[in-house]
Amino acid sequence: MNVLHLTNSFHQGGSERQAVQLARLLKQSGSCRVYLACLDRRGALLDEALSLGVEEIPEFPLTSFYDLNALKQMRRFADYIREHEIAVVQTHDFYSNVFGMAAAVRGRVAVRIASKRETGGMRTSVQKYVERQAYRLAHAVVVNSDAVGRQLIQDGVRASKVVTVYNGLDLNRVVADGTSSRDEKLASLGLPAGDHRFVTIVANLEHKVKDHATFLRAASRIHQAEPAAAFVLAGEGRLKDPLRAFATELGLEGNTFFIGRCDRIAALLAVSDVCVLSSTAEGFSNAILEYMAAARPVVATDVGGAREALTEGETGHLVAAGDDEALAAHVISLLRNPERARIMGEHGRQTVEEKFSCDAQLSTTMNLYRKLLERSRRSTFRPVEDVRQKGV
Repeated sequence: MNVLHLTNSFHQGGSERQAVQLARLLKQSGSCRVYLACLDRRGALLDEALSLGVEEIPEFPLTSFYDLNALKQMRRFADYIREHEIAVVQTHDFYSNVFGMAAAVRGRVAVRIASKRETGGMRTSVQKYVERQAYRLAHAVVVNSDAVGRQLIQDGVRASKVVTVYNGLDLNRVVADGTSSRDEKLASLGLPAGDHRFVTIVANLEHKVKDHATFLRAASRIHQAEPAAAFVLAGEGRLKDPLRAFATELGLEGNTFFIGRCDRIAALLAVSDVCVLSSTAEGFSNAILEYMAAARPVVATDVGGAREALTEGETGHLVAAGDDEALAAHVISLLRNPERARIMGEHGRQTVEEKFSCDAQLSTTMNLYRKLLERSRRSTFRPVEDVRQKGV
């Protein structure tokens, strides 16, 4: 089958990474002829996308959904779909959902699959309304956690359209180089050597929904209890300077390290003692999976699909969003009990291997494609059931 994946851009975000990864898995499987397209060709993941060996990655740039250029790009995309006889179009984020579903209808694509990856906090009421119209044009809406699926259903999307496909994680991405020492890893990351105990958060600094302020408030409490603790914020975005100023206000300037976008994630996690996610809203966090796959104990806010990944007390701890006191208490406990932290990390890695592998993601996706294509051939689309739960 000819399958096209449409992403907004190739910036280093969870949606973009999952789109590129799924395209790679499908191509390697030999089950599909894979096409990639985007609305914006910029981003650090473009080179990885190009390395997949797809024929081309056409760009359909938008300035708005409501101007003549949008109609022009939609015609271009529909023509491209027809020219390459695309059977399945899958989109991965808000902008590609809205543009891609409308254009795929125009291009008479047999199977149209939209996606939803967050539970809230990032879209205006108008954007939510527009996206719901895109979901009406889709034959299925893929979500990356049951929590996101429940939110979609509450927002009016038919339950029979919602399909849970958990993010898959390439374990090789978080396997550290065993030949380099801890000090060498620290030096490669721009972090100081010594007896520091590193508490790490990997999250973009672009959106307040990641709530780094709660992380920093917890860091202040942790540092008072454990002076050897140091704090690493990996990510980039417009909030970096305000957060750096807040860290200074809290007296953490000498113990807090803003390292920007991290291309050496395996090295970073290898030197981290505890990993944190402090978001007020999530879909299903790739960062949590990476922490677990690297055998790190996790303390995360109980939002989105975090509870579907973490088992309380076994692979990590869950706290209420905004509760810096509880977050700090759990981190302090893990820093003071490294053996317990190690066991938690090992259980986390085992969970990722069993439940969140790339093989599981590929299998569930292919089952969905085949089921929807079969319905298309029968010329009567009935609501799609959750293929993950039904084992189709």
